[in-house]
Amino acid sequence: MAAAVPNCRAYDPAFAYEVAVILDHGARQMLEDRQDVFYYLTVTNQNYPMPSLRPGLASDIVRGMYKFAEFSPVSPKCRVNLLGSGAILGEVIEAARLLQTDWEVACDVWSVTSFSELAREAAECQRWNRLHPEGAPKVSLVQASHIADTPVIAATDYVRAYPGLIAPYLRQLTVLGTDGFGRSDSRSALRRFFEVDRWHVTLAALHELAQQGVLARSVVASAADRYGIDTDSAAPWTR
Repeated sequence: MAAAVPNCRAYDPAFAYEVAVILDHGARQMLEDRQDVFYYLTVTNQNYPMPSLRPGLASDIVRGMYKFAEFSPVSPKCRVNLLGSGAILGEVIEAARLLQTDWEVACDVWSVTSFSELAREAAECQRWNRLHPEGAPKVSLVQASHIADTPVIAATDYVRAYPGLIAPYLRQLTVLGTDGFGRSDSRSALRRFFEVDRWHVTLAALHELAQQGVLARSVVASAADRYGIDTDSAAPWTR
């Protein structure tokens, strides 16, 4: 909903250094540059380790996305991109470890601080290129990251429509979100119910690889059995 407000800059940071970078940038825009914008940040109450800011990431944090880590087995069979926004990033990181150790799949893990800012920049680049066909084309962060070259799995603690904002700028995007009714339970139980936890992220990645013919479909079935996923359960948004 915040993405629909033209001058709202909505962010879902995962780590303390992301919050610091966004707050500094936002304060300078509003107080020093006097821009007619306001910032909306969601900060969760889940406890997990906070790494330090690596040099050179500040600009991409503000733009909406940066590569957090790479996971690669000794002899990778294939590669996927995993996107996580906010606290769900921890589950995405664990999914990358599962893909690496259990299935020999290499993963690039991306921390998405704002799907809405990514979509806005991509739309602006698309518009500029359309209006200036003879000029040097502008490239958005989504395009420059080359995540469209391999399967992309995005997980969120919010509805699937949020990561879906960048779908028009990718060849293929699988989104896992919490579409459904409000519930009160532990965070792990809710993520299991809404099928956004590390095991479902892993399964989604394997499924996309199987769809491309890189892995056998039997691998996906084996993963569902291995992780105890009920393949016959009703969709979360129907129960």
